Amino acid sequence: MKQTIGMRIGRSALVTVLAGGVALAGVAPAANAASAAPAAQKMTIGPFGYGSVKLGMSAARAKATGKIVRKTINAPTTCSAWDLKAQRYGGDRAGLFISRKRGVVTISAPGNVKTPQGIGRGSTPAQLKAAYPNLKQNALYGTFAAVPGNPKASYVFLASKNMVVGVILILNAQDCLK
Repeated sequence: MKQTIGMRIGRSALVTVLAGGVALAGVAPAANAASAAPAAQKMTIGPFGYGSVKLGMSAARAKATGKIVRKTINAPTTCSAWDLKAQRYGGDRAGLFISRKRGVVTISAPGNVKTPQGIGRGSTPAQLKAAYPNLKQNALYGTFAAVPGNPKASYVFLASKNMVVGVILILNAQDCLK
């Protein structure tokens, strides 16, 4: 992984902002869970995006997909915050960040969406290590791995001691969080 992902923000603040797009209890908001379940089960996060929303896509192009909605949050970010319509979050949580300079830079996997390698909410540490043998750890992201097929991106895996509770697809050269 390139050094371009290094940012000037503490891990707790980064996790609050990025993980905010992940329901840490592993439960999707009730209003959207039932309607999003059939479509979400067949989709994957990565290597370039989620459905028609792609990393690097401008805000205008991402909005034109009809798959995202803008939101206002109180968080240390220089970028605009959005949610996927398939997974909306309350409070200062967001499922997606868009940079004016780099476009879409983070996408949180909604619901039970998995990576093409089969990793998502509920995956065990053993499954995670088997799918991504070159997992790395750092103070900023915690557990992360290069995205197979996309050298410009990484997966950030939010995990409890026993399972993955969220997956975030992130552009390595993002400029949203400082």
